[in-house]
Amino acid sequence: MWSFAKAVPNRQLHSLPLFPLSTVLFPGGLLPLKIFEQRYVDMAKACLKDGQPFGVCLIMKGDEVAQPRAAPPEFANVGTQARIVDFDMPQLGILHVATRGEVRFQVHSHTVEASGLILGKITPIVAEPKLPLAESFAPLANLLELIASRIGPQNFPAEHEYGDASWVGYRLAELLPLPLHIKQSMLEINDADVRLKVLQQFLSQQGLI
Repeated sequence: MWSFAKAVPNRQLHSLPLFPLSTVLFPGGLLPLKIFEQRYVDMAKACLKDGQPFGVCLIMKGDEVAQPRAAPPEFANVGTQARIVDFDMPQLGILHVATRGEVRFQVHSHTVEASGLILGKITPIVAEPKLPLAESFAPLANLLELIASRIGPQNFPAEHEYGDASWVGYRLAELLPLPLHIKQSMLEINDADVRLKVLQQFLSQQGLI
């Protein structure tokens, strides 16, 4: 039985600007973004000014870029907070930001501002218990090390935790060419060993381990 992420009980809802994207951000992951829509440029500037994160949610239906007279995209109700760790504006109106995934959250409701920015009412999700990586999953850690060496340090977290089951599972789930709905399910699972077993089965079927 899969254990899925649950919001922290008795925790007051708070507002978080949401950035629906065609990607899944995992805790501890790196996500570079090229921001050019004014609503998100303004959002990023406000987050930088106040030292606050924003939320990344996977788009389930719709487009990342606003279309004339189109409804806002439909998005998953479980996402990950993203904190801007570096930024650059190479030209007026275009903002490059480097973000890092923090805690997961659940969206209970949302509103759309006049600018098109989505504000979610969210609660943080209980972090899954930390577990040491079982010996049976050592091939997964070895594969992850190989992938990390190939994509380069600029695309991989500087702090390595190859002995942590959650960290290894999150990194593999974000880097492997999995369908987005599978990546989303990997985010929502709240059991590191279950996530690793699913990834192990996929990699075995692909002949990669």
